Amino acid sequence: MERVWTPQRVLLVEPDPTRWPELRQAGRGGIGIEICGDFTDARHRLMKSPPPLLVTNLRLGAYNGLHLVYLVAANKYPTRTIVYSNHQDLPLIEEAQNIGAFFEPASKIAQVLAGYIHASLPARDRRSPTQRDRRRLFRGGRRAADVALTT
Repeated sequence: MERVWTPQRVLLVEPDPTRWPELRQAGRGGIGIEICGDFTDARHRLMKSPPPLLVTNLRLGAYNGLHLVYLVAANKYPTRTIVYSNHQDLPLIEEAQNIGAFFEPASKIAQVLAGYIHASLPARDRRSPTQRDRRRLFRGGRRAADVALTT
């Protein structure tokens, strides 16, 4: 029987406080979710105690979520990273995937967060950011072969 990786703590970085209840509810199930509203607070918490899972908005004012993903990679923290965005900024999305982060559209992050927390994930996100996922039940971090092709 394969053991499923489940983080005990999730650091979620979202600058819009109106989304916090939705995101906190999405990750329920005995998992501690810490929510930060800005880059500075998130960086401080990340450096003080790296969480097993970092979920960050790609747009954080003067900074972007990639700064946090690079911080994780540079310090070799054992942290899985997910970035999400309202905008389809392909160069930033591809850069995040090249660093080792998974990408989700902001409209889907609340639906797939439980999938990332409770499912076994591949080593990296191999999905194409140009293809939309049209399944009714969303699973986080699946391979490109699992994604329905769109035209």
